[in-house]
Amino acid sequence: MTGPGGAPADRIGGIAEVTELLAGQAYLADRGLSTALYLSLILEQPLLLEGEAGVGKTEAAKALAGGLGVELVRLQCYEGIDANQALYEWDYPRQLLHLRTAGGEGGGAGGGADELFAERFLVERPLLKAVRRGAGCVLLIDEIDRADDEFEAFLLEILSDFQISIPEIGAVRSAHPPAVIITSNRTRELHDALKRRCLYHWIDFPSLEREIEIVAARAPEVPESLARSAARVVSNLRSRLELIKQPGAAETISWSRALHRLGEDRITPANFDSALGAVIKDRDDLAAVRPRLAEILDGA
Repeated sequence: MTGPGGAPADRIGGIAEVTELLAGQAYLADRGLSTALYLSLILEQPLLLEGEAGVGKTEAAKALAGGLGVELVRLQCYEGIDANQALYEWDYPRQLLHLRTAGGEGGGAGGGADELFAERFLVERPLLKAVRRGAGCVLLIDEIDRADDEFEAFLLEILSDFQISIPEIGAVRSAHPPAVIITSNRTRELHDALKRRCLYHWIDFPSLEREIEIVAARAPEVPESLARSAARVVSNLRSRLELIKQPGAAETISWSRALHRLGEDRITPANFDSALGAVIKDRDDLAAVRPRLAEILDGA
């Protein structure tokens, strides 16, 4: 079985077009990220995106899929994930029901058993789904750093040839592999073997003006004065305090939306605590922020 043909790179003309198609999905990418995505597409090589939580790594994959007009297939990694949960499984309850039904209808256990591993009993997991879709999807392997070393090694093997062998059915391969985005929050160091297989790009926190533009793109209902005020305060939080969980652009957007819904047009000492949980998400950070309110609101 072979996935659909036509490489993703055939649908875009260059770096500027990548930037435009992402912007069409309300995702503002700088030239560095657009270049990394473009090279990943034309070289048919996975792209490893690293950066702090909330800087837009996952959203980049979503925007790329939306811009290309293809399906996003997401494999969310977590501690203890294994190959079965990432590749495929057999629907055992339906297989058992099939055996019982075949036996009850007089077909004999043998006839039912012959069909036990038919396609209709196969449950696709993200990696098998992505290989089958091929160029018709973007595969997002999210937060690979949360998985263990063994799963990372298994993933490396799959990414090498984009072929999956299912003993009962046969080999599944893609004529053109999907675009692959791998994200990591750097909670642990990834192995060099995986990094060598991928292109690499680090997404940093945006500049103040860029963050205001991001809020405007993602939350156009928020007035410019509030977007600027929220971006300034979040910038101060990052630069002036050593927070356990530094807020990313996602938190700036969430905080701006929350304050807008509360009828605010800028951040002041009176409303600072309003919806603060949208941007500060650790008890120790809350304790560190409140005593330095004047410093944090500087320029807001």
